[in-house]
Order: sequence, then structure tokens, then C-alpha cells
Amino acid sequence: MALRTKTRDREDLLKRRHRRVRRKVAGTAERPRLALHRSNKNIQAHITDDMAGKVLLGISTQAKELEELRGSDEGTKTALARAAGKLLAEKAKAAGITRIVFDRGGYLYHGRVAAFAEGAREGGLEF
Repeated sequence: MALRTKTRDREDLLKRRHRRVRRKVAGTAERPRLALHRSNKNIQAHITDDMAGKVLLGISTQAKELEELRGSDEGTKTALARAAGKLLAEKAKAAGITRIVFDRGGYLYHGRVAAFAEGAREGGLEF
């Protein structure tokens, strides 16, 4: 039997939370799913139509539009997450998407995840 590490247990818990969320959350053409992934340094998000199986839009904190914020003193990870949320909302509105379902990906709605969601709401997305 293999030894379990704390890191492995944390990953398992994250996967379990994500599966629990995904049972309830699905994106449609009228209301696509905003899926979020958080790493130690960055956040990636995609707007997905699960019925068609297509990713409609995507953004990352590594986007060129956020480059000047990354280099400044105000470019904290939380500030970048909020700016990425606003930028994704602007792109979504340009594509005709105003209502979404938020999939936090098993992450707690706190810190950078909450900042991203608030930025998306400020940008005009409804969820």
C-alpha cells in the first residue's frame, strides 16, 4: 500500500469538491458555464457551452491586456484576478453573453476566486 501525503490528500479533496459542484452546474447555450482554475500564481477561466461541448471564450492573468498591471506595484494576484474578471466580462458582452453559471472549480469562494467573480460582475456578467 502506497503512503499518502498531505499534498495528495489536498488534491483528492479538491477533486471531490469539484465533482460535487459539477453535478449541479452545467452550461447551456443561453447560460454558459464560467469555469475557473486557480494555480499558485495565475487564474485561468473559460466560458463553456456544455451542451455543444465548446469553449466560447477564455482568459488568463497572463493575458497581454493585463501586462502593464502585472509589472506595477498594484499588480497583486488578487488585483490581477479582479482585472481578468472584468476583461472576460467585456469579451463576453462583445460576444453577446450576459448571463452565466459560475463554476468555482472546487475552490473556496474566497480571495482570488471571489475577486475574479466580483470583477466579472462589475464588467456586466450576471450570475
